[in-house]
Amino acid sequence: MQHLIEFNTDLLAELRGEADDTGLPLADLAFERLCSTLEAESEIETSDRCSYRGAVSGKSLRIDGHGGDPRDSDGILSVIVCEIFDTDEPPTLNAADTKKLFGHLVNFVTAARRSEFRDGLHIESQEFGTATMIADAWSSVTKVKLILVTNGVYTARTDAVLAGKIGDVPVTYNIWDIGRLHRVETSGSKEKIVVKFAEEFGGGLPALSASGPETSFPSYLAVIRGNQLAEIYDRWGTRLLESNIRSFIQARRKSVNEGIRDTIKGEPEMFFSYNNGLSATADSVETETDGAGVRILSAKNLQIVNGGQTTASLYAALKHSPENLERVHVQMKLTVVPAETSEEIVPNISKYANSQNKVSAADFFSNHPFHMRMESYSRRVFAPPAQGATRQTRWFYERARGQYQVERANLSGADRKRFDAEHPKSQLFQKTDLAKIELSFQMKPDTVSKGAQKNFAAFATDIGAAWSASDKKYDETWFKRLVAKVIVFRALEKTIPKQEWYPGGYRANIVTYGIAKIVHDAEKLGKLLDLDRVWNEQRVPDGMLKAILSACEASANVITEPESGIRNVTEWAKKQACWSSVSRLEIDYIEGLDDHLVAPQDAKSVERDGKRAAAEISGIEAQSKVIELGSAFWNRLRDWTASNRSFSLKDDGILKACSQQERRLPSEKQCVLAVDILARAREEGYLDDEETPRIRISGRARAH
Repeated sequence: MQHLIEFNTDLLAELRGEADDTGLPLADLAFERLCSTLEAESEIETSDRCSYRGAVSGKSLRIDGHGGDPRDSDGILSVIVCEIFDTDEPPTLNAADTKKLFGHLVNFVTAARRSEFRDGLHIESQEFGTATMIADAWSSVTKVKLILVTNGVYTARTDAVLAGKIGDVPVTYNIWDIGRLHRVETSGSKEKIVVKFAEEFGGGLPALSASGPETSFPSYLAVIRGNQLAEIYDRWGTRLLESNIRSFIQARRKSVNEGIRDTIKGEPEMFFSYNNGLSATADSVETETDGAGVRILSAKNLQIVNGGQTTASLYAALKHSPENLERVHVQMKLTVVPAETSEEIVPNISKYANSQNKVSAADFFSNHPFHMRMESYSRRVFAPPAQGATRQTRWFYERARGQYQVERANLSGADRKRFDAEHPKSQLFQKTDLAKIELSFQMKPDTVSKGAQKNFAAFATDIGAAWSASDKKYDETWFKRLVAKVIVFRALEKTIPKQEWYPGGYRANIVTYGIAKIVHDAEKLGKLLDLDRVWNEQRVPDGMLKAILSACEASANVITEPESGIRNVTEWAKKQACWSSVSRLEIDYIEGLDDHLVAPQDAKSVERDGKRAAAEISGIEAQSKVIELGSAFWNRLRDWTASNRSFSLKDDGILKACSQQERRLPSEKQCVLAVDILARAREEGYLDDEETPRIRISGRARAH
């Protein structure tokens, strides 16, 4: 219990500090903070705030937010109640407490479908927009998810438990208490899904063992019925697909899905023959052997890494062709990958399973070279001291959830104090932060407004394609400017709620639109925002902040006045039409925008200076590695490359120089080339059994 008290104390301190900085209510900040974890865990696709308490016909109604329009999320209506306790020791919740809270949510959903309730709400209120969305979308709703997120303690485990119906629509409930939040935020891994095929989904899966007893990763060829797979997806949704980011991008590819749908409707018995099936992984499986062969009874942390379209289409068939799903069978390749090696192995399984796609966001896992490089910079690059400070600090990039907590927990005493001083928690940022901030500066605020999952998928596609074309621009200067963007973004988050014009909500939308607008207007002038100055000062200059706030104010006016026929502000902010309206605005930047802009050629000059400095550093580092590996190592590599046509006479000369380093030390340029030759050799399959210890030179994965 002590670890939960400490976690809760830190959480409340974070929220109270932000409340002091922004003036926003603790409840609003708690909703935003805790629901960001639910988005990261794929429990919801987005989190839109709507705080309402009321009563109708003697029944209490409550809602604190929702997971967006169900028409954009497979017909799933997620409604959220956020119960935050402002006490350092988290209180215990029992079944009666949670039942009462969920009852209030159900009452709101039920009331929202009635016109007399909606007519009694103020037309510009958040609750009116939410109630109208529920009513308009109800014919498309396939399931209602009741979600309680709280810093209280609930002892039972509840994960998508069935809780009756509203009309003909099934209702499930899910509780994210402080214990569950602590597990996912400090373990560095996703919460595990345990699929009990035999016990809960109609029977074990018939399978053939596809690997020998000596393998580290047992594999099975299994067959799963269409109704089983659809019901599993109905329970856990996109959490089953979280290792395959590609699914978020392509799950609705019309031509493919229409083919799958037509087969389910017209020829369900041929589905096995026509469909490529699934590739999946699990941490572990429970099996039994009978006269017919192997049966898979359960799988821990089941993840579908290829086959998201197939899975989502079968789920859709629960509504339009449920009687045919019994006759649908799907092949599944299931690989058992222990949790401790999953970060290394699962991305490659997904990558090669999806190799038919030229650019696949499935490559964009936390160990993609882009993330690895950003992490490397964040651990190495010191930021200049902020105004009034004397100590340099670092901006800590979490490419995988929980890294900050894990690194900090491994230290004690003076080492932990030093870590805290060098890595303030206020300077921690994650993949989803990077995605929303970068796309804001790329003038895609409508995409950012769609929530963490869709936004990160779009970001992964953009960066994945750009990285494949050339990774050279993602250097130290790019990282420093990224941090500058984080500084701008967070300054706006703190400052906007204090403005007289602030409408009292939609802060996240106003921030991303304001940034996009200032970048757009600078671009019209042929200029760029001076991010290098922001990095050097570790703050947003006053004049620049005032100019961006002008853009935010203008954006807020458009965001809060949707086009005719649109009643929900947050849904309006997700539309391209909203950004088009903002981008056309003419703004008089009283403070003088031009004072905080730079010409593109000046920005390029800074990049060139940075590249020269980086080349000097990389040369020193490469020379150190060449010496560390030793002459004999480079001689063995030279022998190996001699018979490989991929390596030139120039490569041989470089390796020869490294193998004779006792006579004459190779130059820094030669060492940089030698390290690159080694990386290429390892991609070709080179292994050196005599290399001790094994030193990883390149983050690139070796193909097989």
